Amino acid sequence: MSIKPWLFMVSTLCGITLAMQAGAQQSSSQDGPRFTKGNALVRPADYREWIFLSSGIGMSYDPAVGDPPAGSPAGPGFGNVFVNPSSYRSFMKTGKWPNGTVFILEGRRSSTVGSINKNGWFQTELAGMEALVKDSRLPDGWAFYLFGRGGTIRETAEPLAGEELKRAQCSDCHSKNAAVEMSFVQFYPTLLEVARQKGTLKAGF
Repeated sequence: MSIKPWLFMVSTLCGITLAMQAGAQQSSSQDGPRFTKGNALVRPADYREWIFLSSGIGMSYDPAVGDPPAGSPAGPGFGNVFVNPSSYRSFMKTGKWPNGTVFILEGRRSSTVGSINKNGWFQTELAGMEALVKDSRLPDGWAFYLFGRGGTIRETAEPLAGEELKRAQCSDCHSKNAAVEMSFVQFYPTLLEVARQKGTLKAGF
């Protein structure tokens, strides 16, 4: 029995479409959080290929902390924020973060005079790394992770909890001051306008 050419083409196109959809779904899930030993978050090795949201220099939430004194060898630190691509695409459509969203905060030291630069600051070595994950398994839906400071950056990190979380004041600060859910969208200019348009900003923003 012969197969009609047009029927074969339709069948082939359907197969290709389903394969593409499956591939898209698979790639979206692959950039979410990975855990080992229960709740330990695996540090994403390719986070620098994720969506870059913003970079702050010398930022501090403590009003008593000012800029380093003039001539200080330790310049102001940089904070670079990345988010997994599938969650970024979801936010652009809805103004909200889906379950499985992963933010990486990369701290880097700075320098002012080097190569051809004579003024201002540029980023140097890694100084620390943190993560914020939206996780529906948790009571408040979010978890904070510290991968380390200085040259000791671990491959995995347990969620901050109990006294450790209380001392860090992460949850309290984010819940009170974040513009969208637990995220500081007020510091991400390209997303702030999206949240305004979608009506997802908290009251006061």
